[in-house]
Amino acid sequence: MKIFRLTLAAALLTAGTLAATSAQAQAPLKIGYTDVQYVLSRMPESKQIESELKTYNDQLAAQLKSKSSEFETKVKAYQQGGPTMTEVVKADKEKELQNMQQSIQEFQRNAEQSLQQKQQTLLKPALDKLQKNIDEVAEESGYTYIFNSDGGGSPLLLHAPKDGDISDLVLKKMGITPGAAAPIKSGPAPAPAAAAPAPSKTKTKTKK
Repeated sequence: MKIFRLTLAAALLTAGTLAATSAQAQAPLKIGYTDVQYVLSRMPESKQIESELKTYNDQLAAQLKSKSSEFETKVKAYQQGGPTMTEVVKADKEKELQNMQQSIQEFQRNAEQSLQQKQQTLLKPALDKLQKNIDEVAEESGYTYIFNSDGGGSPLLLHAPKDGDISDLVLKKMGITPGAAAPIKSGPAPAPAAAAPAPSKTKTKTKK
């Protein structure tokens, strides 16, 4: 502000500064929200991701079904031949069935984890694209914060100004030296993957 050599110059300058400060303080935050799952479901990539996930899930389910069928076949053979088996053979068959059942359960756990990892891998490019566009829309439209409204467990805060991050201040308050600053913005997380079909659990009778 240009200062004029008048008696009231200082008073006018002070009044103008106070008015600008007051206007800045009263400026409302512009807050927006988006339904992440809604947007993702309408992106062109979603159909391809869904198709690849279904194919992968079907492959895992087929392997699990094969293992379960083999287990059930051996259980029936054990039950039918049990009366004629010696104690040693019977104990060996029971141990084999127990090991097979444990192997099936372990395969199912690994299949669920593998399916989730596959989903995350397939979703990452789409999520990165979504986050980039959320940031651009927020900046172009003057939004200070963007929140997620889908309620599906995805991150609540999708966009925020960097100067709002107090992480380093909190660390310093606790006497901890901040390291490399973590990014404030976090892309939406993928929805939980569907679990592979559970194996048939047939209990064998263990000789006491």
